[in-house]
Amino acid sequence: MADEIIVKDSNGTQLHDGDSVTLIKDLKVKGTSETLKRGTLVKGIRLTDNPGEIECNTKQVKGLVLKTEFLKKA
Repeated sequence: MADEIIVKDSNGTQLHDGDSVTLIKDLKVKGTSETLKRGTLVKGIRLTDNPGEIECNTKQVKGLVLKTEFLKKA
């Protein structure tokens, strides 16, 4: 457990697999014409090996990787 990666949102709250998060900024999705709006709720996140990123799916985009600096725990 000592090598467990701790993932935190923009407010410093720890995130866990399956948490729901809210976007705190409009984000353009690379490779698409989609923009995820501020306040969008993303459910069921998955943590990655990188403490600064999470994986998730939204209604518009599947298999999305988001930086935790643009998220807050819902």
